[in-house]
Amino acid sequence: MSAFAKTENKTFSRALVVGANRGLGLAFVERLLEHGIAEQVFAGCRNPANAHALEELRQAHGDRLHILPLSVTCEDSLSEAAEELETKTKSLDLLITCVGVLHDEDGLKPERRLRDVNAANLHKSFAVNAFGPLLVARYFSRFLPRRGHCVVANLSARVGSIGDNRLGGWYAYRASKAAQNMFTRNLSIELRRSARDVVCIALHPGTCDTDLSKPFQRGVPAEKLFSPERAVRQLLDIIVDLESTDNGRFIAWDGRNVPW
Repeated sequence: MSAFAKTENKTFSRALVVGANRGLGLAFVERLLEHGIAEQVFAGCRNPANAHALEELRQAHGDRLHILPLSVTCEDSLSEAAEELETKTKSLDLLITCVGVLHDEDGLKPERRLRDVNAANLHKSFAVNAFGPLLVARYFSRFLPRRGHCVVANLSARVGSIGDNRLGGWYAYRASKAAQNMFTRNLSIELRRSARDVVCIALHPGTCDTDLSKPFQRGVPAEKLFSPERAVRQLLDIIVDLESTDNGRFIAWDGRNVPW
């Protein structure tokens, strides 16, 4: 039973969280398990051997948690993970993808101006932020039930909104998230042809205190910098309350629509 009073009777049978080894992904896994929102959780991450927090959760929850090795930038990895998942279950009613890259140790960082743009960083950003969630859907959508409520939720970002862009810059991240949003919108249309009750959405979690945003938190008011636990609580409040008519929306952490 869910811990949320307004949605206490809404739960999921089997959930898959991709990008589950840290940050929001790990917080999703933890809350789904510890608050009974999902009966069984599959956690996808690149290197399970180094996912120590996930392993602790697996030891605490036993067969309710299964860890799948997968990388969203490798189709062979996704295909193998889907085959492994099929040995455990035939259906999923919740699929959450929360992968993203904004900066790394190899020189990827948000561009302040046009002359900072380079092809290598554009490719890297699109591979993870845009292509990653689409490829997850490509390999795992077959587990969605033909009948019965199910949810596909892709974590996006408000900076991917074209209509809300008033500052410019951050070319690779903005554009890759905008592409992700288009992919999610496409999925919301096509997936309904095989899973008639699916609700496919993009979610903006707000600014969260994770490794992704850490170098850019200066100036963010304390009340607008969410811990992963708070961000996930807010997003799951939305997810468990989704109705059929919400299919195809881009929703912020406070339940409001984000302009495309």
